[in-house]
This record gives sequence, C-alpha cells and structure tokens, in this order.
Amino acid sequence: MREAGGSPLILIVEDEPKLARLLADYLDADGFASRCIADGNAAVAEVRKTDAALMLLDLMLPGKDGLAVCREVRAFARIPIIMVTARVEEIDRLLGLELGADDYICKPFSPREVVARVRAVLRRVAPPTAANVNRLVVDEARFEITLDGRRMDLTPVEFRLLKTLAAAPGRIHSRERLLDQLYEDRRVVLDRTVDSHVKNVRRKLAEIAPAEELIRSIYGVGYTLELPFRGA
Repeated sequence: MREAGGSPLILIVEDEPKLARLLADYLDADGFASRCIADGNAAVAEVRKTDAALMLLDLMLPGKDGLAVCREVRAFARIPIIMVTARVEEIDRLLGLELGADDYICKPFSPREVVARVRAVLRRVAPPTAANVNRLVVDEARFEITLDGRRMDLTPVEFRLLKTLAAAPGRIHSRERLLDQLYEDRRVVLDRTVDSHVKNVRRKLAEIAPAEELIRSIYGVGYTLELPFRGA
C-alpha cells in the first residue's frame, strides 16, 4: 500500500513505544510511511483493513505473540513479514521462518540495519516483469532446470534442492525443511549434508551466472534463493 504521499506503508508491531517511534522516524526519513501498533490482536486487524507493503513484527507482544500473529496473517495475506526478536535461540528463528516470515532481525539492532532489511525484502518480493519472469525454469516432466535459457546438469537430489528454493525465491528455508524435500526415502542424514549439496548447486549456477551469488546463506538458519531480475 502507498499512503496519500505515495510512500509504501510499513506496519511496526512493537509494544516498546520509544523503539517503535525510533523505527518509524528512520523509516519515514528513508521515504516510507509507517504505522505503529502495540498489540498482537490489533496487528491482525490492521493487516485485514490495509494493504501495507511490509510488517515489522516483534516476537513478544501483549494480546497475541508474534508467532501467533504471523500464523494468522499467513492464513489470509502474503504481506512480507520481518520478525524482530530478543530471543536468539535457533528454534524461535526457525519456527518464525517456517510459519512464513520473510526474514528476522535480532535485538539489539541498528535502526539503519532495519531500514536496509526492509528495502532488501521489498526488492525480493517485487513482482517480476514479463521480460525476466523466466530466468529460472523448472521442468518437472523432464526433470531439468534451466537458468537464462541454459540447461543445468543436476543430480536428482540437486534438482529437488533447487526446485524447492525456486518455488519461493526470497524465502529462507531451514536445513531441516530442505532435507525433508531432498530424499524421497526419508533416510536419516546429517543437517550438514545440505551444505554439501548447496555447494555443488552453487558451482553449477556460477557456470552460467558467474557474477551472481544466487543462493545466499543465512547464518544459523539455512538458505534462500535470490534471483535478481534482468531486463530484456
């Protein structure tokens, strides 16, 4: 959504008034419009009645916590969500991302970093144009994937890995989630097995697009596919 002045609207769901106001000031100074919400129930209601561009969602909230808000919002809206948390345990990060969050940021943080994350997520979810929508094409019938019109030589496991990442560019996938997709026989393997397969897929992507790092590592969580758009 763009406010009357034409700026994308960011919902700041944070129950610490000073922190919410600080984030709002930085976002406003960077060309966004902002709206502060201090309660989880109110956050869900606000998403229903507006078409905001993105939601900054604190984990610990009165009324309804951030994970519950994320789960409920994802049932009816695809608004990008950045989880904000002081709880740094990996399970909280993974749970938030598996519920459909697009990124997370841990307190304490720099407001400038938050603004940079907002811009990065909005770039990732921007709708593709007709000229660049087919950079990465997955053909399940032929069991092949092409990048920029060139066929990749992938093993079955590498195909399933890249297909999973390509199904939701910009979304962060935990190693556990990726492992569930890689082996049809559900064999028990180490989480770090994913890292080896990612390394191989990255090498094959680099053979076609050497100047781009298309699969990005998210420390302590997993991986995301970032596919920069190209014009005609």
